[in-house]
Amino acid sequence: MKVLVINCGSSSLKYQVIDSESEKVLAKGLCERIGIDGRLVYQPAGSDKIKTEVAMPTHKEAVKLVLDALVNPENGVLKSLDEIGAVGHRIVHGGEKFTESAVITDEMLKKVAERNELAPLHNPANIIGIKACRELMPGVPMVGVFDTAFHQTMPAKAYMYAVPYECYEKYGVRRYGFHGTSHSFVSKRAAEVAGIDLHNSKIIVAHLGNGASISAVLNGKSVDTSMGLSPLEGLVMGTRSGDIDPTAVEYIARKEGLDFDGVMNLLNKKSGVLGVSGVSSDFRDLLAAADEGNKRAKLAVDMFCYRVAKYIGAYTAAMNGVDLIAFTAGVGENNGFVRSQICDYLGFMGVQIDAKANEVAGEERKISTDDSKVLVYVIPTNEELAIARETVRLAK
Repeated sequence: MKVLVINCGSSSLKYQVIDSESEKVLAKGLCERIGIDGRLVYQPAGSDKIKTEVAMPTHKEAVKLVLDALVNPENGVLKSLDEIGAVGHRIVHGGEKFTESAVITDEMLKKVAERNELAPLHNPANIIGIKACRELMPGVPMVGVFDTAFHQTMPAKAYMYAVPYECYEKYGVRRYGFHGTSHSFVSKRAAEVAGIDLHNSKIIVAHLGNGASISAVLNGKSVDTSMGLSPLEGLVMGTRSGDIDPTAVEYIARKEGLDFDGVMNLLNKKSGVLGVSGVSSDFRDLLAAADEGNKRAKLAVDMFCYRVAKYIGAYTAAMNGVDLIAFTAGVGENNGFVRSQICDYLGFMGVQIDAKANEVAGEERKISTDDSKVLVYVIPTNEELAIARETVRLAK
């Protein structure tokens, strides 16, 4: 079966076509600036990117352009759209109603829309993309894969906030966690590569990218994760503050004359390593600046690594031990310096890193020494493949 995987944002749409039998990517690309002017990026496997400036007033036009590119006689990878057996959609927030992926129906979309308040930047865009695909591909099975679903196995002691219980009952205020598709994929793959029994294991996944989160995976199930009601809680990130005293938020708002929208913009878009360094949210830029003596850039990297190490220590306690730590996502997969800085804090756990192995970037690799008491791996994430697998499972 060939599966079209769609990740729809408010003004962009990422896509891949995956052959479910070989699990190879046949084509991938991106629609940018939807509703502004429009740009289609299309890349068949083994070929260069093809960029086309073309008007995309709405997501429907964007999806239509993608489908046309896939069957284009010159460089398309499909003879006919009939080859697409199913479509898998990334949906950011499923709340408590979706503990796993689900076949998309009218009723299912209504339930997803009820969670829009919890993910106002993401869920409405996800739904727009789904509706556009359903209109253009009637009769093709479609599946929604939720970022939050993997973390729905957390116990109440981990997901509840210590605020009046009515806030949970009335408004669903609790920890949901995100990056669930990645945490699920990486924890399973790490156990497989390391040759340990997933269902008798203690694994910590560090998904470190511009958005960053950590999960504690006990016997294959998420029991805690660093992101909360929204993706703002937890680690220091590219532009997000992560954990902060709420009183500091009120104090900054008063001093700067900011309303709720203003202060949330500050915490989501202007904070993190960008806010601390004043340089960039990209770790390549930060490390280059730190090497040149920029103290704020060095501080930003130090804060990031320290926060990650604290969470790893906390989740080791939560699971009463850890067998394996897996680094993934942009920074986790590609930055050996950051990995080594984090693991330097974990000597008390018997973590020892092989400096040569830790030079790896973007490849599966054991980076701990043979005598390390905890296995440490780099495991590249593949959220699109995970979505495709879920889609095939439910669409058959």
